Amino acid sequence: MSKRNTQQRRHNIVAVVNEAGEVSVEQLARQFETSEVTIRKDLAALETSGLLLRRFGGAVAMPQEVIEDDPLHKRSPFKVAIARAAMALIRDHQRIVIDSGRTTAALIPELNNKRGLVVMTNSLDGAEALRALEPEPTILMTGGTWDPHSESFQGQVAEQVLRSYDFDQLFIGADGIDVSRGTTTFNELIGLSRVMASASREVNVMVEADKVGRRIPNLELPWSEVTRLITDYRLADDVRQQIELQGVQVICASQLELGA
Repeated sequence: MSKRNTQQRRHNIVAVVNEAGEVSVEQLARQFETSEVTIRKDLAALETSGLLLRRFGGAVAMPQEVIEDDPLHKRSPFKVAIARAAMALIRDHQRIVIDSGRTTAALIPELNNKRGLVVMTNSLDGAEALRALEPEPTILMTGGTWDPHSESFQGQVAEQVLRSYDFDQLFIGADGIDVSRGTTTFNELIGLSRVMASASREVNVMVEADKVGRRIPNLELPWSEVTRLITDYRLADDVRQQIELQGVQVICASQLELGA
């Protein structure tokens, strides 16, 4: 099924749920002449996007007060643009790692229609969002110790799991970018990030331009371990040149991608 048909069906599902208030999976499958498995994927994707709430056997409309307070509805357009630029780097049948984080999470919905992907993540929310894709990729979880600060799995078990694989690309965020040194973070648990990088042929750092120049004490990945920086068009030309001198490719999402 084409991406356009999937998007249209999901748009119509939201309309049906909003009008009825509550609808079952069985009803939706009959109305849209598709399988209940497909409808459940649709509902998972729509819940991830903050457009409805799943309930046992169906879905209910999103309460207005939740919509008004939901950060998903205030998602930075720069994150979406960066995610679209990152998506363009991914080819069918690649093996990739998507680290936890809001900017990297924006990449997952953009992967619809990518075929044969194998995706490792240390994020429960990320794994759930991956399940909603069509076609669904092969999903790998790191396991390990749950870290409530980063809302991800960390620790030695996660590191050991990653070391047993070989990946084409890593997509990882950062709390800040030190132009002279590399990526920085508030989180002191940086071991897994470094193992992710060592297990991947290409390392893509996804950050909004306002984080570039933000110097935080904990160096996460030095520039020598980074393949490219994916950011937005607000990055100053002189700063871009300084980063490129470190041997890092810099991709700036354009204003066109912001509105795409």
